[in-house]
Amino acid sequence: MTHAPNAKPLIIDGLNCAAVTREQMQRTLDGGVSAINLTATRPQAGLHDALLQLEELRKTVAAMPDLATIVTSVAEIEAAHAAGVVGIIIGSQNSLMVEGDVALLGTFKRLGMRIMQPTYNERNAFGYGASFVNDGDRGMTESGRAWLAAMEANGIIVDLSHSGLKTSADFIAAAKRPLVFSHANAYALHPSPRNKTDALIRAVADKGGLTGAVAWPPLLRFDRMPTVEDVVDHFMHLIKVAGVEHVGFGGDIPEGFPPNPEGWAKMWGQHGIYPNVTGPMGDWYTYENRATDGINTMSKVSAMFDRLKARGVPESDVDKIMSKNWLRIMRDVWGE
Repeated sequence: MTHAPNAKPLIIDGLNCAAVTREQMQRTLDGGVSAINLTATRPQAGLHDALLQLEELRKTVAAMPDLATIVTSVAEIEAAHAAGVVGIIIGSQNSLMVEGDVALLGTFKRLGMRIMQPTYNERNAFGYGASFVNDGDRGMTESGRAWLAAMEANGIIVDLSHSGLKTSADFIAAAKRPLVFSHANAYALHPSPRNKTDALIRAVADKGGLTGAVAWPPLLRFDRMPTVEDVVDHFMHLIKVAGVEHVGFGGDIPEGFPPNPEGWAKMWGQHGIYPNVTGPMGDWYTYENRATDGINTMSKVSAMFDRLKARGVPESDVDKIMSKNWLRIMRDVWGE
C-alpha cells in the first residue's frame, strides 16, 4: 500500500504493552505516535514461551501492513513514520528467557529484539527487581555482569525500569554504553518503588541515556486519580534533574490489557501481585479508573506534548523529548 509522506512530528512511546490489534494501532496513529517499544514477550516468559510469543507477534503484524511494521533500525523507524504506519520495536521487560546462557541474547537480536530489561519486579539470575526496593536488593550479580557485557556486545538497549535501586545503580556504574529507564517517574515527586531517585536519573543521563516519564497511575500518585498535568509535572522534574537531552516518553498506558476487570484486579488492582506498587492506591483506583485522566488512550498522546509547550518548554526541546533523544540513543547502541 502506498502512503503519502507524513508531515507530523515523529513521536516514540518508550514502553507499550497494549494489545496489537487493528483498533489499537489506529488509536496509536491517531495520537501521533510513530513507533512503540512493545513488550513483545510477557515478563514471566521462559525461552519456549518467548519464542512462541515473538512468532505470534510477527504473524499479527504481517496481517496489518497498512497499519504497522516491525522495525529494527532508526532508518526503519523513520521509514515507517514517513509511510504513516506504526513502527513496532520488539522489546522485553525481563530476561528470563536467557537465564540459562546469555549467549542467547545474540539469537534474540537476530529475531529482532532491540531493548531488554535484566529484571522485572522480582529477583532473577541477573539482579533484583523493584519489589526489593526496601527489602534486600543486593544489586547486580556476576551473571548480571555477563548479561550486560553481552547486551552491549550485541547492540541491544539496556533498560533498567523495573530494577531495584541498588541493582540499577550497579548496572549504570558498570555500563560502557548509554542505557535507559524507558518508563519510570521521579521518586522525589512520588515515592513508588518503581520510580527512580534523582541520583539514578542523573547517573543515567551522565551515561548518555534517558528516563521516560510514565502515564500509569501508580507511578503518579496514590491519593486521587491523576491527570495529564501530573505526568507533565514529572516531565518538568526530569528536565530539571537530567537535562532535556535525557528525557523521553514511556507511556505504559493500560489500554486493552488485561482485557477484563477480574484479570486486572488479580494483576494490577490494590490487592494485585505487586502489593508495594499498587497496594497504597486509594479506593478510587478501579478497573474503570485504571488510566490517567487526559491520557487514558494512545489517541491522546500528542495532546500531552501540547501541555509541555503550555508549561513553557520550547518546541525544539519538546521535539527532543518526543523522539530525538530516543533516536540518538538508538543510533549509538544499535549502530544502525
